[in-house]
Amino acid sequence: MKAIYRKTVIAESDKTVMVEGNHYFPMNSIKKEYLEESDYRTTCPWKGRAHYFHVKVEGNRSQDAAWTYPDPKDAAVEIKDHVAFWKDVEVVE
Repeated sequence: MKAIYRKTVIAESDKTVMVEGNHYFPMNSIKKEYLEESDYRTTCPWKGRAHYFHVKVEGNRSQDAAWTYPDPKDAAVEIKDHVAFWKDVEVVE
């Protein structure tokens, strides 16, 4: 799987975890230079508290387009140290 923003591959892995229709990429497959921490947070009743990132490529930015669960609840432990994408980021095989 690849996560692509503005024709730039920002993550690539054959070991993503699919949860609720989203591919979660292992943290070590993410090109971190394209992520900028966001203060935005959400809470899922069964996964826990999500922390977000802005995705930035060549001066373009997609706000809060990536997220992770740094300390997921037991029901979602398989996505610890993984990142998912949405908005302007295309996830393809």
